[in-house]
Amino acid sequence: MTVMVFEAFISTPQMQAVYAEGAVAQALMDVEAAVARVQARLGLIPSHAGQAIASLCRAELYDVPAIMAAAARRGGPAQPLVQKLRETVALFDPVAAGYVHWGCTDQDLVDTAQALLTQRALRLIDEDLLQLCGHLLDLAEREVQRPMLTRIQLRPDSVQSLRAKIVTWLAPLLRSAQALRSAARDTLMLQLGGLGGAQVAWGSKDDALREQVAGELHLGCPATGWHSQRDRGARLGAELGLLCMVLGKLAQDLTLLSQPEVDELDWPATTASGTQIGCTPALSAARRAPQRVSALLACMPQVLEHEAGAWHAELAEWAGLMLSAHGSVHALVQVLASLRIKPARMLSQIEAQSDLVFQAPLRQLLTDELGRSRAEPLMDDLLALVRDGQGPLRRLAQGLLGEGAPLAGRMTPARMAQVFDVDAAAARADARAVGSLQQARSLWAELCDSAPF
Repeated sequence: MTVMVFEAFISTPQMQAVYAEGAVAQALMDVEAAVARVQARLGLIPSHAGQAIASLCRAELYDVPAIMAAAARRGGPAQPLVQKLRETVALFDPVAAGYVHWGCTDQDLVDTAQALLTQRALRLIDEDLLQLCGHLLDLAEREVQRPMLTRIQLRPDSVQSLRAKIVTWLAPLLRSAQALRSAARDTLMLQLGGLGGAQVAWGSKDDALREQVAGELHLGCPATGWHSQRDRGARLGAELGLLCMVLGKLAQDLTLLSQPEVDELDWPATTASGTQIGCTPALSAARRAPQRVSALLACMPQVLEHEAGAWHAELAEWAGLMLSAHGSVHALVQVLASLRIKPARMLSQIEAQSDLVFQAPLRQLLTDELGRSRAEPLMDDLLALVRDGQGPLRRLAQGLLGEGAPLAGRMTPARMAQVFDVDAAAARADARAVGSLQQARSLWAELCDSAPF
């Protein structure tokens, strides 16, 4: 058993495949192949050398586990991989072997490969995040004026609507989708040329080489290298951490609303734990992401142009952050796809807690009619009667309208009944949420129709 066993059940096979040894080795090879092809095209190396190098940049031709094992002794995977590539090219074209990794540094290779892996990982996250938002949008548009409780510190507080609750889940997820795309466009950059040494090897064709290699790899081409300036990556990591926390909030709410004491939501599963198990990856990610983001930030103040350890620590954190983020969003997609709403249970919860949830609107009504100085003691008297078992708050409030009572002649019984009207409360909550819901649908459609990065 390896530590990846414990990573596997809170992540996804798709994201594990992105960071599998073979996939990492192929990303490194993809960078070497692109550089060799463009160098040959620009006449920086012989055309036969570019062809020979690119044709052998296939991870399946190599003992990848042995290369990765050697990485521990060589400061990373770049040196052992380049060595094996050079040795293999030499078997077919000894002259071409001398042009392997021409003008590049080890950090150029690993940073650019990491950008490719990050791009693939973010596409998985982006796709599932939009799918999750789509499920929430559909649910909100389907559940019209569905009353449910709000809870403060787990105590019943007031009546809202399910649609209003869903909008509060949806809005930060869409903000995360936007922010991740923006940060990705700024972060997914080529790293090539070292700290100035490329000028010697490539001369006046330096800029053309960078631009064309970036184009081949579908990465941005920065004006300068970012070897020790890691702010863009850290900003992207922070956005991923925020996403994990937003997803953790959603998972926590779903878990609490589906527990037996509440039982307002349900998610069919093969175990009695249901939604709780379905939400486990998201709850786990919310507890791990802050430490990973903190590690990325700690790697930023590097010594001058390069610091041993900081770069490597940063690289190690990225895979864990991506595994957590995708495990979280993918799990919640599955939960939302089969989530069951229990309207009768929602109503029964409101009815069971009516003496609590209608206190605030009744207090406001009394204040409006009688002023605060008379309303507060009157409200205190009503609540004392409720605690003594003299009746539910609704009936006692109607008694305030009788002859000689404080509200006699001030309002009709129908006006008092509105305070306790569950459907009216849900309708008001829906009305407040409808504009936000329309904006969310429009933004979601825009994100679905545009290329992520």
